[in-house]
Amino acid sequence: MKIQRRRKDFIVPMNAMSDVAFLLLIFIMLVALINYRREVKIDYPEASEAKRTSAEKNLEIWIDETGGTYLDGLPASLGSIELALTEAYRAAPETRVHIIADRDTPFRYINDVLAILQLLEHRVVSFVVKDA
Repeated sequence: MKIQRRRKDFIVPMNAMSDVAFLLLIFIMLVALINYRREVKIDYPEASEAKRTSAEKNLEIWIDETGGTYLDGLPASLGSIELALTEAYRAAPETRVHIIADRDTPFRYINDVLAILQLLEHRVVSFVVKDA
């Protein structure tokens, strides 16, 4: 005896698809808002002329007004900055060093970092300023 099955058309419920699309949209928006760059709050000096550089192969040295030094947003001593510069230059000689100092930073703190760069004979150095 042969049993016949009734054939039913399969229907995909579409009301759940809008919920999934909405949650996916929220997830993408939240991930896009995450800022992975660590910054130190400083007051930028102004310049009359500035050049833009790409941010892919940059090492950022931040110097605040009290002389605190930061490497890519993390506190660092001058010795650790020298070591990081040596490693970065060894890995990629075209690495740019950006010195970002507060407007009120005494020059002696900036000079300490410049002395390290001069000792390492690093030639690609930029001072980051605010557009006038």
